[in-house]
Amino acid sequence: MPIRAVVFDLFDTLVDLLSENMPRSEVAGRMIPDAFLRLHALTAEHGPVELDDFLSAMRKLEKQFLESHYSKQIELPTEERFAALARGLDLHDPELIDALVTTHMGAVYEHVRVVEHHREVLESLRDTARLGLCSNFSHVPTAERVLDEAQLSDLFDAIVISETVGIRKPRQEIFQATLNELGAEPRETLHVGDNLKADVEGAAALGIRTVWITRRVADPETALREFTGPDPDFQIGDLSELPGILREIGRRP
Repeated sequence: MPIRAVVFDLFDTLVDLLSENMPRSEVAGRMIPDAFLRLHALTAEHGPVELDDFLSAMRKLEKQFLESHYSKQIELPTEERFAALARGLDLHDPELIDALVTTHMGAVYEHVRVVEHHREVLESLRDTARLGLCSNFSHVPTAERVLDEAQLSDLFDAIVISETVGIRKPRQEIFQATLNELGAEPRETLHVGDNLKADVEGAAALGIRTVWITRRVADPETALREFTGPDPDFQIGDLSELPGILREIGRRP
């Protein structure tokens, strides 16, 4: 069956998130992300919170959220995360929560790299397929900002972010929400993403054909060999290979 809809992951698929470049500083013999230091500095403006207490509170919350959210693929909005942190530190100023969200998301945005030719690729697909975005991300305004910066926002017929749905890939609900917005069936849809578990296994479980993009995968051969889920239907190193894949599928009986 020909492809009528193509769905994309966002980070390390449409744009690159260079998290490995996020700077760290040595504090008392420990390497701490500079973003955490900025978050602590903001927090300390609202109350006498030492760095160790701040980091301890963050670790405690992450352990709690691992059980309540992450292990179940339930999205944790960034605002909710920092609201919980503020409560745990007995700080109750809404302006602090806003500042923490803005600072954290700003640090993420600083390390996004736009891939210039991706707009041209997506434009070439729009003649034959509806385009969707299906992304795990905890802050919709930043995702929208990234899409605007990459000049991709206007190309999508559906944009589904896990913060809005409340569910993260690989759970089927977020893929189904994307299909519903596109008005497409799984068998006529292609999902493109870099994560074997979230993108390939998640989409395949719903009957969606999958494309694994390895541009930002350090060792694709090892990753695929160690993966226990279904093999991707296609593997590419760059999005420019997608139009050829759609033509190949279209020629099949």
